[in-house]
Amino acid sequence: MLRKKLFAVLLVSAMTTAMMGNVAYAAADDELDDYSGVKVACIVKTESNVYWSDMGAAIEEWADENNATVDMYYAESEENITGQLEQFENLITKKYDAICFAPLTSSNLVEGVAKATEAGIVCVNIDESMDFDAARASNGVVYSNYVTDNKLVGQKAAEYIAEKIGSGKVGIVEGAAGNTTSQQRTSGATETWEGMDDIELVSSVPGDWDRMKSMDVAAAMITANPDIKAIYACNDVEALGVTEAVINAGKLGEIMIVGTDATADGKASIQKGEETASIGQDNTGIGIASVKSAIKGVKEGFVPADHIGDENYPVINYVDSFLVDSDNVAEYIQ
Repeated sequence: MLRKKLFAVLLVSAMTTAMMGNVAYAAADDELDDYSGVKVACIVKTESNVYWSDMGAAIEEWADENNATVDMYYAESEENITGQLEQFENLITKKYDAICFAPLTSSNLVEGVAKATEAGIVCVNIDESMDFDAARASNGVVYSNYVTDNKLVGQKAAEYIAEKIGSGKVGIVEGAAGNTTSQQRTSGATETWEGMDDIELVSSVPGDWDRMKSMDVAAAMITANPDIKAIYACNDVEALGVTEAVINAGKLGEIMIVGTDATADGKASIQKGEETASIGQDNTGIGIASVKSAIKGVKEGFVPADHIGDENYPVINYVDSFLVDSDNVAEYIQ
């Protein structure tokens, strides 16, 4: 019965995604013979988050190897959403041909994309999807979006936990309130568990992508529910905080901790037998594919203003996620 319910949830998700329009399930072929001659800016989330700093380092390495001109920029903090918009608008004045961006929220860079469109700059959305309807309503055009299906990420985590514990109480440490990625991962896990008679979600609280806050959130969950069997965290920074709370409660091995992103720190924790598992994303592949797409758009003469209101854009390319746990973590440790 459990497997039938899980299959139904995943099938509905796949059908829903398939009806979204211009969507691909493998990265588009954006290979070029020459990546030079195009000036690209990449503005992503905070450099303190290893998911984004690793992506940035990979993009810079790829750019050096391929004679591409790419400058990396990072948001000052997860909370400074206005500041990220100011950074974005400043890039417009620097005459970049293309801007690749990962917004802090679904809407904070809509105005910036509209201004970039007016300036003739090709915009590519990296991973964290913006509100494309809002962008179109503001006359903003996004050329492409390379992203993980974050709802499916949450579903994979929930399915893994359910298969391991069989029954019992579970909790979620969400990301930042209002953040699209957090909402999708949380809803993916929540909806999966809602279809299971033997799994009870007892708490779902934002950890704000912060390790210390997530530790406190998890500690409160454990205090209120001493028999809780698993906690899903919406990224590995949070999962490491949850792990500390579990260790402090003397329940390591009793409470599963499943994170997201399969960062280097997350994988090291899994290898040590602390964090149980993480749903990994190809963050470096997503970043590089985004830059390639931006350069291709510029070289092929894409004019954003010609596509205002065009629902064929952005072309959304889903990059698959993967599970890392004690059974395979050695394969992912470099």
